Amino acid sequence: MSVQFKQVETRRLYQQIADQIRDLIERGGFDIGDRLPPERELAQQLGVSRPSLREALIALDVEGSVEIRSGSGVYVNSPPERSTRTTAALGESPTELMQARAAMEGTVVVLACARSTPAALANLRACVDGMRQEIARRRTPLEFDRQFHLTIAEMSGNSVMQRLVVELFDDRHSPISTKLRSRYENMRTWNAALKEHEAILHALEAHDPLAAEAAMRSHLKASEQRWVGG
Repeated sequence: MSVQFKQVETRRLYQQIADQIRDLIERGGFDIGDRLPPERELAQQLGVSRPSLREALIALDVEGSVEIRSGSGVYVNSPPERSTRTTAALGESPTELMQARAAMEGTVVVLACARSTPAALANLRACVDGMRQEIARRRTPLEFDRQFHLTIAEMSGNSVMQRLVVELFDDRHSPISTKLRSRYENMRTWNAALKEHEAILHALEAHDPLAAEAAMRSHLKASEQRWVGG
């Protein structure tokens, strides 16, 4: 007789922290409508980093257990009916996702620099120009942003890396990443990203792999700070 084992779910850090916050709400006697302690105090109380805490609060906001009000704080909501008292997975941790992208794309851009062609660089320039035009129209230039990073991955000549770059980029459409984007992305942050793309392009045009790697890692670190750091 064969035994069927239930697959064990790997719980992400933001899920574990969200569960702690839910327990804190219940043990701390918070009522519906009460405001939670400030973010810094809450992070110290739980012994976690503020980016990880922010991800956990976003997860609780998505499920409806809390409401995040910009400039005001985090307030307790009526918890949704659920069969379990644990936080559902809502995608990869945005912090870890950006760190993985920096590691991967920092290597990819070095390969791309060695294998760049005038045609590929022209395609990259078109992505940057398209991004600038969309921002000028006050529209989100996400597709040009995606195409910029995908073009660099294609320039590397490594199909495995190309696939991974696409997968990591497209993870930004997960529920937790989408919620973060809706809160923190705006024309100011897109203008900053545009300047960083221009720095990467200039390094590639100069055939300077060290400058290209530094510019890519700086861009993705800054993106992490804007996105997760708020």
